[in-house]
Amino acid sequence: MRECNISKSITTILIASLCVFQSKAQQDSLIVEEPAIMAMARPQQDGKILLRWAVTTPMAWRKLNEYGFELKRYTVTRNKSTLPVPIEKSLGIFRPKPLEEWMLMLESNDNAAVMAQSIYGEGFDVEGMDQLSAIINLAEEQEQRFTWGLYAADQDYEVAQMAGLGYVDTQVEANEKYVYKITSLVPENVMEIKEGGVFTGLQDYEELPKPLDLAVVFFDGKSMLSWNYTIHNQTYNSYFIERSVDGKNFRRLNDLPLTSLNNSDKTDPLRMFYTDSIANGTTYYYRIQGKTPFGELSPVSEVVSGKGEKKLPYVPHITTKYYEDDKTVLLEWEFMEEGNDMITGFELNQSDNVDGTYKAVVKNIPPEARRVRYDSLMPTNYMTITALGKNGSKRTSFPALVQPVDSVPPNKPIGFTGKVDSLGVVTLSWTSNTEKDILGYRIFKGNNKNEEYSQITVSPHKATTYYDSVSVKNLNSKVYYQLIAVDQRFNMSEPSEILELKKPDFIKPTQPVFKSYNIKEGKVHFTWANSSSEDVVRHEVYRKERNSSEWMIVYTIDRGQSAVSSKQGVDSLPTTSLRTAELLTEWTDMDIQEGEQYSYTIIAIDDSELESDPAPPLTVIVPKTSLYPPLEGLYGEADRENGTIAIRWKAYTEHNASKIAIYKGVQGKSMNLLKEVSVDAKGIEDHKIQPNNTYEYLFRVVFSDGGVSEVSNLNIKY
Repeated sequence: MRECNISKSITTILIASLCVFQSKAQQDSLIVEEPAIMAMARPQQDGKILLRWAVTTPMAWRKLNEYGFELKRYTVTRNKSTLPVPIEKSLGIFRPKPLEEWMLMLESNDNAAVMAQSIYGEGFDVEGMDQLSAIINLAEEQEQRFTWGLYAADQDYEVAQMAGLGYVDTQVEANEKYVYKITSLVPENVMEIKEGGVFTGLQDYEELPKPLDLAVVFFDGKSMLSWNYTIHNQTYNSYFIERSVDGKNFRRLNDLPLTSLNNSDKTDPLRMFYTDSIANGTTYYYRIQGKTPFGELSPVSEVVSGKGEKKLPYVPHITTKYYEDDKTVLLEWEFMEEGNDMITGFELNQSDNVDGTYKAVVKNIPPEARRVRYDSLMPTNYMTITALGKNGSKRTSFPALVQPVDSVPPNKPIGFTGKVDSLGVVTLSWTSNTEKDILGYRIFKGNNKNEEYSQITVSPHKATTYYDSVSVKNLNSKVYYQLIAVDQRFNMSEPSEILELKKPDFIKPTQPVFKSYNIKEGKVHFTWANSSSEDVVRHEVYRKERNSSEWMIVYTIDRGQSAVSSKQGVDSLPTTSLRTAELLTEWTDMDIQEGEQYSYTIIAIDDSELESDPAPPLTVIVPKTSLYPPLEGLYGEADRENGTIAIRWKAYTEHNASKIAIYKGVQGKSMNLLKEVSVDAKGIEDHKIQPNNTYEYLFRVVFSDGGVSEVSNLNIKY
């Protein structure tokens, strides 16, 4: 077959780039232990979905070129509702097209030539590989085929489809979403390759973003462009660079898109760079355009501009500083005498920060001058001297710190606030000090308010916001911070006020415990030990009646506030303060009924509204102590002819009365039970009597709940 060598024009671009498939397949190393299929998708506005996939290892790629991929689509949602059973549809089996179908593209498409050579070539020889080997470090031909084949697929979507690595699904609906699953057809006994997939639908279409953060630096006869590569590295795999001299008409500088390997220790992994040769003195405008693995082009970036200048061959250098007072300094510098004829003079510049903006404070310094006096010093100054070239170029010295004697510390920091989120991330902020020479802030932390705090900043923190983290699972419910301002002479301010922050509370309070109880005069009196947790803000007593499943709150004690009962008026209660978590407290339940059974429990609630486990329930039965009404309407009559005494009374109508107990005795002597009669009875006759005696009768009604009535008595003389 025909050998397809990569042209030197492609190689030149690839020296700075090696693009491996973008959907999580881009790695520092090309060696992946477990082969897997990676997939990505891009919905389009014209009603189709573009798919791309690849595999992560050279051997798996070779096997899949032989056996192929199977692509299936599953309709998962329709009209924003999940289908009960996904609808499966096979979209085909994909392998590289036969070599004959590649022949028409080889002469006109370099990417097709690279891919065809990677798949079918008897040998894989890339021109310039000696130079590239130091970058890609690929020792085996199969790895070279794999790397360059996937690069070609990334650069040309049509080539990716020809190689069995892409598909355009046109049979899609706007109201549906799909899962596309790509499966290896390589037998498992030959190689196990993990399947890949992607979930998308037409409603997931998004406009392509502009490339961000384009910057340009101009030098003598050249410019260097750089832009943020990482932020869009899942969207764009290469870029076109365009240049203009009028800011309106742009032309591309690279016929082939530029990609980035970014695996050198000497490169910035977040940015891409491009160097352009230019003429000095002419303003140039630049913009870039991203390219996706599907061949789409992004909107152009913002335009940056500038011009190159021939630099002065000599640079001034500040050598000496003489302080005359706290506001005046005499500065001296060096500058080659040969450069005097090349400059119009010097300017002295000042800034309050070494990397800040410098302002010219003394101008029109003669070319022959090598010293200048400045009398408006701030507490901290960074000074530079600039030589002004006759051709418009400038050369500026390194900054020199000019700092008069200063022993006055900064003011005490104010506005110190913070918060702790649910994950334990602490956000601290404060008001910036107004002193010009503030270097930063030292932050101190403690777990107890009165302990010696530890510094958590290695060096003075320059911002007025600081992020820390604390454990939210330990028993310390609070964390404490303090702040000290430091100036550039390392004078330290007084510490700020202590900032006390409460941690998110995930630990419920300890359980309160009942200590004792007693029942007296129809009331139940309790004592208990409160929860020992320090963050408890109240205790609540709950009660449940016999045969009821619902607990009702009947009493509340707030920390430092008066006790509140849900059954009694607040105004009628004495003020009760819960001063310590260990304080024994007590309460009397007066809203109860005799003869009833009640269960009680108590819980503690902390300031995060977390509740303790309920105290073990305490169940009491309130005995019946009051008496029912007496038997009424008693009267008796002695019948001496028949030798009996007849006694009558009114019918007893109290509920739950079960019987009437009648006691008898001779007046002045002990009494004994005469008999018990039904509560429905209205009288009796007593035959056990003797003449010349006065008999005393007592009557008491007995109830089914164990209660009794008041005693009724009757005296009859016989």
